[in-house]
Amino acid sequence: MRIVAGVSTEILDDLQLKVARYRHAVFVERLGWKLQTRNGEERDQFDRSDTVYVVAQAENGAILGCARLLPTTRPYLLGDVFSRLLRGMSPPCSPEIWELSRFAALDFDGPPAPAAGSSAVAVGLLEATVRHAAARGAKRLITISPLGVERLLKRAGFRCHRAGPPTVIDGQLFFACWIEAALESRR
Repeated sequence: MRIVAGVSTEILDDLQLKVARYRHAVFVERLGWKLQTRNGEERDQFDRSDTVYVVAQAENGAILGCARLLPTTRPYLLGDVFSRLLRGMSPPCSPEIWELSRFAALDFDGPPAPAAGSSAVAVGLLEATVRHAAARGAKRLITISPLGVERLLKRAGFRCHRAGPPTVIDGQLFFACWIEAALESRR
């Protein structure tokens, strides 16, 4: 597995297109999320020039996973769309807190993972994402995720805790979660 990371100006247009199509395949086709898409690509208003992408690729260039990092000092998904998950807490706004969103680790060409979210790709991508966030000054990440991600984080030894109780959105349980960005703090 190879990791490519950077803001959109640092990532080739071809790879950005592959990621947008991968996100469509995962979030719209596989998970059934009701997202606005165009031409089989999933992008939204948070895909900007300051967005950091972390992408896991196979040796043949196929996308194995992706993650999006957004500074909370600018508009971001949890703060602007899903703030109700914070149950009255103000959305974070700090250069030391970044949002992790559009995290996926699903190899469409390989064998199925032994359990959802338990693959070495998912853990490796998450580790790389945390490293890249920390390199940009993040001390903590905030994320909105399906409840199953909590199991992945805890099983992989990440220090994390809920920022609010799980909430049903479009029939699925989601929660806001804090993740400590110091990898050395893992068990």
